Order: sequence, then C-alpha cells, then structure tokens
Amino acid sequence: MASGNSPQLEQNPHSPRATVDSLEVSSKEKIQQILQARALALAQELSAQEVRNEDVEIVEFILGCERYALESCYVIQVAEVEDITPLPCTPGFIRGIVTLRGEILPVIDLKKFFEVPEKELGGRNKVIVLQSGKMTFSILVDEVLGARFILATDIQSSLPTLMDIRKKYLKGITSERLVVLDAENLLMDESIVVDEQVVE
Repeated sequence: MASGNSPQLEQNPHSPRATVDSLEVSSKEKIQQILQARALALAQELSAQEVRNEDVEIVEFILGCERYALESCYVIQVAEVEDITPLPCTPGFIRGIVTLRGEILPVIDLKKFFEVPEKELGGRNKVIVLQSGKMTFSILVDEVLGARFILATDIQSSLPTLMDIRKKYLKGITSERLVVLDAENLLMDESIVVDEQVVE
C-alpha cells in the first residue's frame, strides 16, 4: 500500500464531467436571461396598465356636504346662470329650464333627485351640461371644483354607506370618499326626460 498523500487529480477540460458542468452553467445563464426578460416585460406591462388606469378624467362638484364626480366625456359645458325658469306639471326634481348657447335645456336638481340634504345656494346657479347621443340636459350643483384624473382601479363598486342614493346611478366611490356617478344611466333614464313640448 502506498504511503503519503494521494496526488490530486486534475480534471480534464475535455472530459464528460467538464462538459456537463459547462452545459449546466450555460443553462443557468439562459434561464437567468429569460427570467430577467420576463420581469422587464411584466414591469413594462404594469407601467402601461397604470398609465391606462390614470386616463380617467372626471369633473368634480359638490352637492350638499359631499363631493361627487362625473366622467368628463359626458360633460360638454359648465356654466353659471342667473335665472332658471320654472316648468309647470313636472316632477319636483326638475328645477326648470335655462338657455345656454341658444339651446333650451331642462335643469335637474340632483339634490332633490337623490334626496340629498338641501344647502343654501350662494350667488349664481351653477350647472353642468351632460350629453350622450341625442340626450342633453343640465344638472344643478352647489359648486364645481374642476376637472382632474383619477385611477380607474380606485373606483370601488361596493357602497354600503350610500344606500340613500339609488345604486343605478352610481359607478362607485374612491378611497378619498369621492362619489362617482354613472352619467350614462342618468342620461338614459326616462323618468328624467322632460317632454320637448313642455320645454317649448
């Protein structure tokens, strides 16, 4: 039996084991590259999704003590008017009519329609004109705060604390307690439509 330390065997770079090790390293590098590419693609997709989510412009206003909003794509005008002419034989939430841009429009009092507590209006009446297809009317508000963008994902459909407002006309509420109304349903509601003969 030979004595002393056994000599260390040097691995032949051309041996089968060396080839396997080389393939394993190469495979790991490729997997790492694939994972990095997927992570980059996912980050770009999430970034694009975030941009799309931000692309929701709303017009914000006040009714009573609460803040409300409508998608700006339905808003064609915001105006202050001095006089609203009452209309006989119409529901209580029909405040009357106004003339804007040479067109006679009905004015819907959303506070009465939604049974929101009344607040004394100061100064001139403020109206927001809505339009979808051939339907156009104005809504009376206490104050218009302006237009801005919000995240679509921030609009939550669960409204347990807003049972006093009919859910049919609600898109949702944001984390900052902004109530987003469904302008399309408002404009399509036959109970709000004022007969043209009455307006004329």
